[in-house]
Amino acid sequence: MRGPGKMRLLRRSRALVVTPRYWRQRLVFWLGALAIGLVSAGFARLADEAQQLFSEITGRQDGLRFLPLLVTPLGFGLCAFIAARFVQGSQGSGIPQAIAARHLRDDAERSRFLSLRIATGKIVMTVIGLLCGASIGREGPTVQVGASIMLQVARWGGMVQARGLILAGSAAGIAAAFNTPLAGIVFAIEEMSRTYQARTNGIVLSAVIIAGLASLAIVGNYTYFGFTNATAELRRDGLLVLCCGVLGGAFGACFSSFMVALTRRIRRWRAATPLRRTLIVAVAAGCLVAVIGVASDGTTFGTGYAQARSAIEGTPLPASFFLAKFLASLASSVSGIPGGLFAPSLSVGAGLGSTLGALLGSPIGLAAVLGMAGYFSGVVQAPMTAFVIILEMTGNHDNVIALMAASVLGYGTARLITREPLYHALSRLFIADVLRQRRVQATPSTA
Repeated sequence: MRGPGKMRLLRRSRALVVTPRYWRQRLVFWLGALAIGLVSAGFARLADEAQQLFSEITGRQDGLRFLPLLVTPLGFGLCAFIAARFVQGSQGSGIPQAIAARHLRDDAERSRFLSLRIATGKIVMTVIGLLCGASIGREGPTVQVGASIMLQVARWGGMVQARGLILAGSAAGIAAAFNTPLAGIVFAIEEMSRTYQARTNGIVLSAVIIAGLASLAIVGNYTYFGFTNATAELRRDGLLVLCCGVLGGAFGACFSSFMVALTRRIRRWRAATPLRRTLIVAVAAGCLVAVIGVASDGTTFGTGYAQARSAIEGTPLPASFFLAKFLASLASSVSGIPGGLFAPSLSVGAGLGSTLGALLGSPIGLAAVLGMAGYFSGVVQAPMTAFVIILEMTGNHDNVIALMAASVLGYGTARLITREPLYHALSRLFIADVLRQRRVQATPSTA
């Protein structure tokens, strides 16, 4: 015989299921997750075509290899101008903005970082950035786009779980961008929320599944960086794992520290004349990226996807590649233009691993994968996300332990150098801007 408590719970459950408002919210949420998958797939196609077009034009033998010296600085300046004047909040990766929005309670303040207008501008300007050779990726921007779509869904559906939906949109964006559903979930828990909540992560899981299915329907099932047959052996590759983890984490922490320090200095410097100095920084960064790209025969332009895939498949990269790509990615990231650092960071790690593999006489493909894990873990200080996303992107599950070890070593080394995770340090700058504006608005004006 059922007790009164169970009967009340059953009646509430039945009432919830048949409530039109319940199904309306669920339908809007599912459509939002579907939209994230479709937009992510379209974004990926546009970004790939933009990078391919830039490579074809500048790779010709009729003197156009020096064209980036003009096009890249102008493209940086154009993107920075549009972002500063018309799409404020779209600069940089997009992940710090999504994290900042989760910490804000006011919907109007969240809209400064997450909106359909910002999502559209983010896509357009990231594509323009790749079209002019910027060392950026589309994965971080896809997080901001996904979070923006899901926050708009919350408004349309009358949902109150805004923070959970931002988390779900961010995870769905990562999953659809890389075709890595597990990494999307881990990223949401480890990097975006830094906590585990069963109810919220149920929303995240459903969003990842729906967005992933939508993306798969368009681009098919694939491994982002191809596949490597190289398998780590403890006796033979123990030193390689140690070097990739420690050195990768050290370089990743240096990138993170340099980026945060430079970003803070640039923000203070451009406060006097924001637009003019924003353009100066963007054009100067574009010049540096162009010079590095031309000097490296174009290998540092764009996401670095082709170079990383080549290393994973066993072709050694030039020893200078990882350092040149490191500098090009740093310049692109602090320039003020929209664009992420996921794919460029992975290519830097692949270059570092390739160099270490050549020095130690280890398989290049294995070394590249381990270098990616150590370096990326050092940059974002999220070791679980690092090894899961690389595991899914390379498709070789025989290296789980080696990837975990390199990621943990990279994380531990990075924590010794800087205790401030990159995305969260940058998100605090955005939150500080909101709090500063809130104080200005609360201060009564004097006649």
